[in-house]
Amino acid sequence: MATADDIAKIIEQERGLEFTEFNENVAFSIGVRVRERALREKLGLVVDVRTWDRQMFYAAMPGTTADNPNWVRRKINTVQRLLKSSYRVALEQNREDRLFAPNRALDGADFVLAGGAFPIRMKGFGPIGCITISGLHERDDHQVGVDAVAEELGLDKAAFALAKI
Repeated sequence: MATADDIAKIIEQERGLEFTEFNENVAFSIGVRVRERALREKLGLVVDVRTWDRQMFYAAMPGTTADNPNWVRRKINTVQRLLKSSYRVALEQNREDRLFAPNRALDGADFVLAGGAFPIRMKGFGPIGCITISGLHERDDHQVGVDAVAEELGLDKAAFALAKI
């Protein structure tokens, strides 16, 4: 699958997965969806669901490490700063070192080019937070979050899936 195809699909995901309401109950429901999938499929991941001002759900599954929360934090910062999926940003930047170019002034201690954080968007407003997954391959981290958001919105997750590679 070409990078350009993934970027186009992610833009479609970002535009198509918007909430009309988002609160603690919605955040919990999304987080539980991810946790239950992780249990079912034995996925070693961390899930974080938040608005920009506070964390609303967090779970760490067996197989994760003390590194995962730091990856989550850096992915969240990337989405909050650039207001788009961290996987989209990683693909657009296409840097093997996983760091932003120095002229961007986005320090690697706080920002990362890695997939797994997807913006929580409010219809008519834009990103208000994000769901972040860490522990799998970045493309899978991304898709697990997208699947949970699509399911929460009552949409067909297959319609929002990245192409199989």
